[in-house]
Amino acid sequence: MNVGQKIKQLRLENNLTQEELAEAINVTPQAISKWENNIGLPDISQIIPLATFFGVSTDIILGI
Repeated sequence: MNVGQKIKQLRLENNLTQEELAEAINVTPQAISKWENNIGLPDISQIIPLATFFGVSTDIILGI
């Protein structure tokens, strides 16, 4: 599972829209969409906020 798929899985498991996740970690909904569709990857500075928000380790986000 790649980073985008993992972000999408975590978002859906938490019943969040892309807009809600974007607001929670201070990025645009377009950024979330790009990540989930493998058009781009989160900036390294977004990995910790994502992991913290979802209550998982950064390894989970990165698929390690």
